Parts: sequence; C-alpha cells; structure tokens
Amino acid sequence: MTSTTVGFVGVGRMGAPMARRLMNAGFRVVAYDASPAALSGVEASGAVAASSPKAVADEAGLVLVSLPTPDILEKVVLGENGVSSGSKVKIVVDLSTSGPKAAARVAAGLADRSIDWVDSPVSGGVKGAEAGTLAVMVSCKEEVRATVEPILTNFGKTFFTGQEPGQAQVAKLANNILAAGVMVMTTEVMAMGMKARLNPEVLLDIIQAGSGRNSAAGDKFPRCVLPGTFDFGFAIGLSYKDVRLCVDEAEGLGVPMLAGGVVREVLAMINAKYGADADFTYIAKFMEELTGVEIRK
Repeated sequence: MTSTTVGFVGVGRMGAPMARRLMNAGFRVVAYDASPAALSGVEASGAVAASSPKAVADEAGLVLVSLPTPDILEKVVLGENGVSSGSKVKIVVDLSTSGPKAAARVAAGLADRSIDWVDSPVSGGVKGAEAGTLAVMVSCKEEVRATVEPILTNFGKTFFTGQEPGQAQVAKLANNILAAGVMVMTTEVMAMGMKARLNPEVLLDIIQAGSGRNSAAGDKFPRCVLPGTFDFGFAIGLSYKDVRLCVDEAEGLGVPMLAGGVVREVLAMINAKYGADADFTYIAKFMEELTGVEIRK
C-alpha cells in the first residue's frame, strides 16, 4: 500500500494534532468527526472533510481512528456507515485507548471483511501529539507492521508489543493506571506538605531529586496545580474509563490489582463529583476540598 492518502476518524484534542502532523509530512488526509467544529478545524489546516466514517474509508486504504470509548469505537468501525463498509479500506489503525476486549471484537469483525486491524494506542498527551513525541504502542501482523510504521513514526517512538489484537491495549492500560496512581499519591503527599507548612515548590523539587520522582510531580503539579489552572487537557472521565478497563482486564487474567482498585474508587468519586469532562488534575482539587488546604505556590 503506497498511497499518500490516509483516512482519519476522530480529530478532537488528540486526533487533530496527529492529523496535522501527517499533513505536514506530505500525506493527504481525509477526515471525519461527529463534531462539526473539530472537523472544520482540521479542514482549515488542509484536510479533506468527509461526510461519514464510510466516506473516509471510500477514499483511503488505511484509516486511523482516535475515539473516546470502546462502544463508540465499535459503532464507528463496524456500525452502519462505519469504516468497515468503505470500498477502499484495507487497514484500520486504532489510536484510542479502547481496551483489549473491544480490540478483539473489532479485529474479528474486520477480519470477516478481509480488513486488517492494528492496535496503536498512544501516550504523551496533547503536547506530545503536537510535538511528535508520543509513545506509540503497536500490535498487529508482522506484514502489516511494515506498512503502518512509517505513518506511526510521525507521532513519536513506536513500541511493537506483539501480533495479537489487544496486546498494545494492555500495555497502554498499564501505563495509564500508573499515571493515575502517581497523580493520586502525589496529591496526597502534597496536601500533607501544605498542612505541615512546607513550600510546595521545594517539596516537588525534593520528590523529583529523590526516589519518588514521577510525572505528576515533574509536570502536572508545577504546570497545572500550583498555578491553580487545572488545565492539563485530559478528562477525568477518560482516565476513569482507562483505570476501569485496566482493573477489569487484570482481574480477568487472574492478577489481583489491589492498589489499582483503590485508584479506581478515587477516580469514581472525582468523576461523580465534578463530571466526566473535568480535567484530570481535578484529582488535586478534590484533595484540596477534603483537606481544606490549597496546593499553591
């Protein structure tokens, strides 16, 4: 497959910068999104707007999808006017965090139509999508890997996890539950530090210089919590979804996830209190309300 035309379904916060990177690399991108505003945004950057997922797959042999939940993924790929009904599509690449069970179901549905499936969830947030520094996890057939890797390397560093549908999804869920867990624990120790009248910037510096070093202390707190902006750009509802998928998968494999279960319950409370669209860093806001202190400079 040598065409320079690729399809892209789901051009929201993460999808749009990835689609733009492909256009900057010389690809012709045919795009669709259920949000007219999101679609017009990438159209203004040079993408060709399509009227449906099927219309995208009528134009492109390779279609990437970046979607928020497993049920939306299945509907967009396998449903009426979905990607799988397109006349040209031969490979579908899922950039979403949809979980291994959904990956297996969609892969099977596509196989019935002689379409190859690629799991390729990404990690690194909107900043990473814009800069092309994402961690790109990949599981697919070896022969398909050669076709998709030159495209996926535009997003960041690729990590091949295996040939079975869902293997890259397991890797992504492992990453995301750790990201949520360190955010919860960092929030707790930062609130403790504020109660003890420590300088929060000094405490973060100590954590980052010591064995407690983590991404929450190194990035999310100094950038989004200490200034009180709470604008990391990732929704708590999506993090809660990822953590639920991870704990469920671990339990299904017979792996007890005791600490992960606690993180799931914390995120469930935050999701219920502030709503699914609240920022991921509302984990800190929740703890501020519980403890009566603000974690600020």
